[in-house]
Amino acid sequence: MVSTTSTSTQSGPHVAQGQSGTTRQDTKGNATTGASAAGVRTITSQFVAYYFRAPVKAFFRTRVDYLAFARAINPQVQANEAWSWRMTSIGLLTHAIRSHGWGFVPNQILPPLLANVSVGAILYTSYLQLLGRLHQPSAEMTKRVYPPPPPTKAFAAGFAAGAIQSVIAAPLDALAVRFRPTDILDGRYKNMWQYGHLKMKEIGIRGVLAGWGLSFFKDALGYGFFFATFEYVKAQSYYAFITRLYGGLDWHDVDVKHRGRVIKPHYAIEPTFLLLAGVSASVAQQIIHHPVDLVQEIYYRSLAIIDKKARPAMPMSQTLRMYADAYRRVFVQCEARADRFGGWRRWLYKGFARNTIRQVPSTSAGLIIFELVRRRYGNEAEAVRIEKDGYDILLT
Repeated sequence: MVSTTSTSTQSGPHVAQGQSGTTRQDTKGNATTGASAAGVRTITSQFVAYYFRAPVKAFFRTRVDYLAFARAINPQVQANEAWSWRMTSIGLLTHAIRSHGWGFVPNQILPPLLANVSVGAILYTSYLQLLGRLHQPSAEMTKRVYPPPPPTKAFAAGFAAGAIQSVIAAPLDALAVRFRPTDILDGRYKNMWQYGHLKMKEIGIRGVLAGWGLSFFKDALGYGFFFATFEYVKAQSYYAFITRLYGGLDWHDVDVKHRGRVIKPHYAIEPTFLLLAGVSASVAQQIIHHPVDLVQEIYYRSLAIIDKKARPAMPMSQTLRMYADAYRRVFVQCEARADRFGGWRRWLYKGFARNTIRQVPSTSAGLIIFELVRRRYGNEAEAVRIEKDGYDILLT
């Protein structure tokens, strides 16, 4: 049995008492000091918790490579030299700023960076709204959702959110796959802002729709599995683990001074499941994205021909037939490559392990560190109690 309650018990031993005494402060100075400390602690904990209230965002894939141009003008990258710090994000930015000045950041880095932030915000906002409609407890603004959403509803919300993202991000995808660093280096475009504006006028809505079917399939199905896996590991698996771990605890093994029959699980357990949830979700999503990326790579090679044929005056029916012909040609090419690799599965998942490891975000380490700090020193408002074998397992 699980219930949600509010408590003021301070974070402390592994097994906490159910009741605690209160000490009255008699002096005005001590009262002021205590109030100030409480205020600072509240502000600090809320600031740290702001991002980690929705930690799934840390595991999202970036939609647009905002360092594509910086990578294209880096001599070490172009020479395929051995890896060094100069090939990291900081190294690439340092070289670009030294070569082109600080104006490089707002002109070449900021546009794709804003695109990633906007698309990610749309994706997660859509997911929250849809999940709240499918699962009422998820609509409440609480730190911990109980009961957690079942995988089927998380999948449905993720599928719909991914579909919405594919529509919103279609222009960004169209710009990204057509971008050539030489267009800016040769002076055809002054910066990313101008490139986006003029390229959209050039390709029009027909160019944006080219290949959108593959993006829709990849985003909708990929994020359906992503959110379903994340929610299942983060919530259902975590609750099942602590219930089994602490449910069989022998009362005689508990220190006599902590026999309040209220057990606080170790604060490192939940962040560990959070990390496992993110990694598992990334792998589940990559199972869908990896093979579709290979097919998209072949399709995008024919975009130059499609852009030339897709004239503004062309009837929509003729445009759709042209897109269908392009998909048929891509299927023939994919079939030929699959035959060379010994089958569809071998071809579609070649390099899967290597690419999946790269997709697991570098923010995972920072995520678990900050979550450990928040869980260790955070307050216990909106706590969840799981009653098991005469104990209350308190989840803060």
